[in-house]
Amino acid sequence: MSLLTNVMDHSLDDGYAEAAARKEADGSGGMPKTLRAKLGLAAGLVLAALVVTVGAAQARVAAPVVAKEREELVDRIEAETSAADKLEKSVDELRDDVNTRRREALEKSGDGDRSDLAGMLSGAVEVHGPGVKLVVDDAKDVGTGADGQPRGTSGFSDTGRVRDRDMQRVVNGLWESGAEAISINGQRLTALSAIRAAGDAILVDNRPLVPPYTVLAVGDGERLSRGFQDSADGLYLHALQESYGIRTAISVADDLKLPAAPSVIVRTAQPITEKGTS
Repeated sequence: MSLLTNVMDHSLDDGYAEAAARKEADGSGGMPKTLRAKLGLAAGLVLAALVVTVGAAQARVAAPVVAKEREELVDRIEAETSAADKLEKSVDELRDDVNTRRREALEKSGDGDRSDLAGMLSGAVEVHGPGVKLVVDDAKDVGTGADGQPRGTSGFSDTGRVRDRDMQRVVNGLWESGAEAISINGQRLTALSAIRAAGDAILVDNRPLVPPYTVLAVGDGERLSRGFQDSADGLYLHALQESYGIRTAISVADDLKLPAAPSVIVRTAQPITEKGTS
């Protein structure tokens, strides 16, 4: 108890107390005593205040400039976005006009049914009909699989995200199971469509998509659903769900509507024309 009482009564070590007393007696502690020291301290304080004042003034002057540049950038982005929307609307109107004129021309030539079939198969026209709706989404906790472990890598930094190769297998499995038309997040697929990756984003025909990925496939709904789930690609998707937490849901729909592809441009292939016989 005497030790505790001594510590509480003498919280400051006696040596420190004696050193402070000697320093005060020598005149080396406290405020500067000489005029030169006082002037140096005052000059230091004035310099520090000047630096703070100049910094505050520069920040105050730069703030309106930064705000103006930001406002101009936002206005420019909005203007370019509006222009892009107008161009896209114009493209859609021109595409509809071309399809209408082509259909009228083919009807006059007596080949309208064949043209409609070609348009549906190529993705050049809108289609609707029964089919399946398949939703594929990243794992709930992106970064780990269902077992809490990081998803294995094979050329990609897999972390429970749906990858382009996964969507490629989904689409190929649906085609193989009897799908007649497919779209992903409203993007119609054609024979020329490509599913690629850019970082963590999935691109379909160079257009970025964001999860969840909604895949619509027109075809015999029940048969298409069973065929896909029993196929190798359907089992692959199921394995992603079980092992890595990828979320999937498939359902049969009575009527699905798929948009036309943005553009179907063939640069190399040429149609075969039948030559008359003499």
